[in-house]
Amino acid sequence: MRKANIYYDNILAGVLTETNDGEYTFQYDTNYISQYPTQFITFTMPVNDTIYREKRLFPFFEGLIPEGWLLNIASKNWKINPNDRMGLLLACCKNCIGAVSVEPKEDSNEE
Repeated sequence: MRKANIYYDNILAGVLTETNDGEYTFQYDTNYISQYPTQFITFTMPVNDTIYREKRLFPFFEGLIPEGWLLNIASKNWKINPNDRMGLLLACCKNCIGAVSVEPKEDSNEE
């Protein structure tokens, strides 16, 4: 299981998880829900206490991953399979253009 803290303008917005079954979940942080109820990270995931679930990486997060020649450089330098979308997201998306950033969650082995 791998987890990532998702930040919006340097504020912890929630946690993205890749489960051992290959499913993806995203859940907003409770403090973020109470303080920023209208500041969603994507239109398809409004701010609430829902656990969003997908069998593939959510399209919004997929869109943060580099493409083309930049993807080739990233996958070769970090030795990440281009099909390992969560691995690429964790390695490449800490300093994204825009308000959202992704950082590996330290307690990624906890449930």
